[in-house]
Amino acid sequence: MALVALGALVLAGCSPTEEVDPLLQEHGLAGMDGRQIVEHLEATGQARPLPYGASVRETEVLLSEGEHEVAVPLPSGQHYVSIAPYVDVTHDCYYHSLATCQGELVEQPVEVTITSDDGEVLVQEQAVTHPNGFVGFWVPSGTAGTIEVTYEGMAGAVPFTTEDGDPTCITTLQVT
Repeated sequence: MALVALGALVLAGCSPTEEVDPLLQEHGLAGMDGRQIVEHLEATGQARPLPYGASVRETEVLLSEGEHEVAVPLPSGQHYVSIAPYVDVTHDCYYHSLATCQGELVEQPVEVTITSDDGEVLVQEQAVTHPNGFVGFWVPSGTAGTIEVTYEGMAGAVPFTTEDGDPTCITTLQVT
């Protein structure tokens, strides 16, 4: 009898007891890490606003619905910068809301170059803005530099920094 109880105790100690947060489960985000959640929600074609909150902070993505909140960690040493280049219309934004932010240039081809102040090119690529009008990149934390965007022969540039407390949302980049 003692052997059976000991065996049950050993097996129970090896069993996974981690429960999936109901908010993540309900919205199809269970099993995703923070980076995957950000990239999934950024690219979703679901109409904004989403039925829940999702805010990208420096070290976590904060999901909320009513009074319930869950924070999912983001990769250490990386900072998400979501850019909504615009021609005519923009909005104020500091921490990127994956649930409500809507940029002007929806599903448009852009060329993005992100360069650090010491001249290192961190990103240089052709991209297409998502249905929310944003395009996002993971850059090293503790970096300062310039973001340049070209769109249909127009161009614009803004400075950026990725220190603690810096924004994850860039809505000031006008292409002219």
